[in-house]
Amino acid sequence: MTTETNPGNQTTTGADAVDEAIARGIDFDGSPIPPAKLELYRKVMGLEGNRQRSGVSNTMRSRIVRIGAKHIPQGELDQLLVDADFAPLKEKEIAFYYGGK
Repeated sequence: MTTETNPGNQTTTGADAVDEAIARGIDFDGSPIPPAKLELYRKVMGLEGNRQRSGVSNTMRSRIVRIGAKHIPQGELDQLLVDADFAPLKEKEIAFYYGGK
């Protein structure tokens, strides 16, 4: 398996690539991420880190829908959710993720 890299040999694929770039403060093109952007990102992520969670299954489903909609056609994603015993796509999710396609 190969990974995509930029000229600075920074991995630009995979779930952790963005988090690693943020931690370094360097964008994939090698440019520094402006301090104000980093500060705001860290502030908001800190707030999110303190938020009470409703359950792992709910979070899993949310991530599957949010990311899956970028890669999987609506009908197929809906069926995959049902097959895995998750709730099918909601009308508001269909409108948000698939409405403009």
